[in-house]
Amino acid sequence: MLGVLAAFHVLVSIFLVVLVLMHSGRDTGFGGLGFTPTSQGGQHIVERNLTRLTVVVAFIFAANTIALFYFFD
Repeated sequence: MLGVLAAFHVLVSIFLVVLVLMHSGRDTGFGGLGFTPTSQGGQHIVERNLTRLTVVVAFIFAANTIALFYFFD
């Protein structure tokens, strides 16, 4: 069980890093690649959904970290 949790933790952490890198900063960032231009208002919807997905994955990461902590005890 510990191996499964540890492997899942690695996958979630990689996915979380990718999601954080996709957010746009002061420039366009990776979040603007291949989507509707900002002038049409599509970028705001994409960024909002990306933020929601990042929060969900961060919550899964935190819950898995706590599960790993209690599994070791």
